[in-house]
Amino acid sequence: MARFRDRTVVVTGGNKGIGYAIAERFAAEGANVVIASVEDNVEAAAARLRDTGANAMGVICDVTDRAAVVELYDRAEAEFGAVQISVQNAGIITISRIEDLSEQDWDATLAVNTKGAFLCCQEAIRRMRKSGQGGRLINIASGQAREGFIYTPHYAASKFGVMGLTQSLAKEVAPDAITVNAICPGIIKTDMWDYNDRVWGEMLGDYAPGELMQSWVENIPMKRAGEGKDVAALIAFLASPDADYITGQTINVDGGLIMS
Repeated sequence: MARFRDRTVVVTGGNKGIGYAIAERFAAEGANVVIASVEDNVEAAAARLRDTGANAMGVICDVTDRAAVVELYDRAEAEFGAVQISVQNAGIITISRIEDLSEQDWDATLAVNTKGAFLCCQEAIRRMRKSGQGGRLINIASGQAREGFIYTPHYAASKFGVMGLTQSLAKEVAPDAITVNAICPGIIKTDMWDYNDRVWGEMLGDYAPGELMQSWVENIPMKRAGEGKDVAALIAFLASPDADYITGQTINVDGGLIMS
């Protein structure tokens, strides 16, 4: 398929995990893909996409810095033309008992996960409105936007914020033919979930690596952890013309773990 040929896509946090799977999916469908990350391996990730014949570039970007976000979209437009699709995927997590949760961790988590999504949406909308061609904004929330988990109040707050941001923006920009939707991934095989398994496992009991995650997977009706491609498939649909009449929605991708 080449549904996104000549379309330009920005994916923040696109150098690994779910973000890279999203970038791969768009690249496979013909898009010009701009991967953004604060980590310096972002260009290497883009190079892997180029090795498949895709048009791709990597940009180091701190999504909490407005100037850096403006530069990201400037560079995307300079290289590939107007951005039609923006996926706000950059995110961080820490796990801590409430009495040990530092103000620094609280602020950093809200800054990346919520403010970062806001800044990218704001800049993308500004440019999409100017082009008059409409667009797609897709925000990565979490199962914790549905139900906060133990020892992660800051992360849950940040992801509930992403869901609220999505709904509010969707109402505002619908007349501009811009849709705004959010995705709530569940347990997905990523480095973040390796961290979750290890730290929650230590805090919740004497779990060996992999044991806690496996016990949670047993509660998933589909009896498996998800993969990045499961999330990427839904995002590709929401970015396509088939989803023209879908906006303001938050959709779970979790094998049925949370049904709400």
